[in-house]
Amino acid sequence: MSSDISQKHIEGNADGKGCATDGTNCTTDGISVVKQEAQACPVALFAGTFDPLTNGHKSIIDRSLGIFGEVIVAIGVNPGKHSMFTAQQREEYIKKVYEGNPRVKVLCYDGLTTDLAVQMGARVLIRGVRSVKDFEYERDLADINRRISGIDTMLFFTDAEQSAVSSSLVRELISYGKDVSEFVPMPLPAIIH
Repeated sequence: MSSDISQKHIEGNADGKGCATDGTNCTTDGISVVKQEAQACPVALFAGTFDPLTNGHKSIIDRSLGIFGEVIVAIGVNPGKHSMFTAQQREEYIKKVYEGNPRVKVLCYDGLTTDLAVQMGARVLIRGVRSVKDFEYERDLADINRRISGIDTMLFFTDAEQSAVSSSLVRELISYGKDVSEFVPMPLPAIIH
């Protein structure tokens, strides 16, 4: 293995940590990249209904980009579950939020999240945790997902200022005609029932 250090342009979060633009080498300092043949930046999958995407979700995606070369935002579609926004609206909204960032892919899916992760080449599932209750649920889910697929889960604790915000709370506020702009990354599309 070569020990040269090369300077590369780094794409990542606000502190510059992330992956080299060629997608092959990871960095921890945002400037120098040690070339390693076997070390590629992994793909992570962040699944949810995102009905709608909140600032809490966005924070988790943004922080994930500091670790992973690509984050796939997978919008779960369950025909038996009533959503405020259509799957197409949610997909278009998230794509617009991340417009210009080729490291974020957005898609809709149905079926098991672990099956999609394997199909997409994701090595890690990303999950957000707002409370102890969330943690217990996510720990059990992570254990089952690893048993059935071998895929690990990385938990991100929600920023303190976002911990009380959930998609269901945002939907409820919308249903009462309240302004939710402080809870979402950009204005939401018109609701289509």
